[in-house]
Amino acid sequence: MKQMKKLSLFTLFAALMVFMAACGGGASTDKSEGNTSKEAPKTEEKKELSGTLSISGSSAMQPLVAAAADEFMAQNPNIDIQVQAGGSGTGLSQVAEGSVQIGNSDVFAEEKEGIPADQLVDHKVAVVGMTAAVNPKVGINDIKKEDLIKVFTGKITNWKELGGADQKIVLVNRPDSSGTRAVFNKFALDGATPAEGITEDSSNTVKKIINETDGAIGYLAFSYFTDDSVTPLAIDGVEPTAENVQSGKFLVWAYQHSYTKGEATELAKAFLDFMMSEDIQNNLLKEQGYLPVTKMEVERDAKGNQTNK
Repeated sequence: MKQMKKLSLFTLFAALMVFMAACGGGASTDKSEGNTSKEAPKTEEKKELSGTLSISGSSAMQPLVAAAADEFMAQNPNIDIQVQAGGSGTGLSQVAEGSVQIGNSDVFAEEKEGIPADQLVDHKVAVVGMTAAVNPKVGINDIKKEDLIKVFTGKITNWKELGGADQKIVLVNRPDSSGTRAVFNKFALDGATPAEGITEDSSNTVKKIINETDGAIGYLAFSYFTDDSVTPLAIDGVEPTAENVQSGKFLVWAYQHSYTKGEATELAKAFLDFMMSEDIQNNLLKEQGYLPVTKMEVERDAKGNQTNK
């Protein structure tokens, strides 16, 4: 009889354990299913971007930003991006006053008078090299820095003085608002003030004028040297190449800044993130003649001090 009671208790206990295990398994399954149902909406929450983005500023940056904007709009058909030039000063002024969402600049905002730099957020999206460019008939492809300064300050007026053709030198300058001018004056001319000459803001137009004018010299970003219509000049024997800029040997270069007023809005941030993506940094930048920020072996501050990374 006692044996039967023990067996009954054991059977009851075993049955209870099976029942609890079944309930536990069910709870575990329910919990897992519950998690699945909670996680599923995450993909549904992905918001489709839409709206209009206005960008202005550096003409040196325009080809890059316009090409990136085309790719971005192709991936986001409900977005319209307008990219205008006008110079770095214009881009900084317009983003500061709120008439555009992104202001492109070849220079730090701190370098431009009248710009409330403390209200702007800097996004360094690329690096650009710049050099002097001459009409191919001039007959030179290298120039000493001291002679380059003399050319732009009017102390040398004929190319034959530098071993070139017997042609009068025609200067093609940029307006005061130009970031390209600020960078070139600072790092190629050591701060010297250029003499009077033709003044043109658009880099494409500068290139056209140099090509069509005997004896002409101006300056352009590397991204505009896509053919042999103008001749880019080496300075002090250092070729204007991406490798020489990255290593710090060629000194005429600048960051390409995309400024926002305060933190970037949703659409502006999405576009700036796209600009920093591997595809744009490793492919489009090189196609357009720009350099990835991450490849630089040197860096600069707003005062122009260059140091090794």
